[in-house]
Amino acid sequence: MLASTRRREIMHRLVTDGYIEAKTLADELGVDTSTIRRDLDALERAGQAQRTHGGARPAPGATAKLPYTMKEGERLAEKAAIGAAAAGQVGDGETVILDSGSTTYEVARALRNHHGLTVITNDLRIAKFVAESSNTRLLVTGGELLGSVFTLVGERAIAFLSDYTADWAFLGADAVDIEAGITNMNTLEVPLKRSMINAAAQSVVVADSSKFGRRALAKVATVNEIDRVITDSELDLEFLQQFGDAVTRAGGDAGPLLLGR
Repeated sequence: MLASTRRREIMHRLVTDGYIEAKTLADELGVDTSTIRRDLDALERAGQAQRTHGGARPAPGATAKLPYTMKEGERLAEKAAIGAAAAGQVGDGETVILDSGSTTYEVARALRNHHGLTVITNDLRIAKFVAESSNTRLLVTGGELLGSVFTLVGERAIAFLSDYTADWAFLGADAVDIEAGITNMNTLEVPLKRSMINAAAQSVVVADSSKFGRRALAKVATVNEIDRVITDSELDLEFLQQFGDAVTRAGGDAGPLLLGR
């Protein structure tokens, strides 16, 4: 398991359980305790965890979201396939809201050959990428920066979105569960994600298959409140059956893209 993947799993458990023991983590993740201690040290330096004797708890005031540098190298092929499937639904000249995240960044990359788009985003990395395209009109929400994840949040960002309507909103998610719905580790992002859903005619969650069957701290929406979830071809059949035609698998042998619900 990659260090970035392992640390993301540790953060999921920190947010869910509130406290974790290094020895328990080592046993469950199949590594030695010295590796877990290095992971916890890295999360503490990033402001995400607070070390305790024998374990760790979430750091006071932590964003409860891994810095982008820990996520950008994970599951690249899967995220690229998801991005291509999402972009395939968008027509030239339409307005697209792109939520912050490494998967929505891949949607932005896949949209680069579209013409006449208007893109609204709260992600500074996406904004920089889109700004380099002469084919696209760019609107950035404003708001307060969550620096480690390049995300703008807050009342100003929400107020900005209330003045616009869009054809599509593509949202990231920390966890997707048939009962808990779409959930997020960072409570600060939830109101803005809700505003994105409300502003768009079609709302689509883009999330790789590792996010399924998980529950994070804060609820964004029920599965019925969004129009589609696009994931990768590695999604277990168990989850595919639970969600039915609300989920599309992209890439590999996942088959053709299914539109509508």
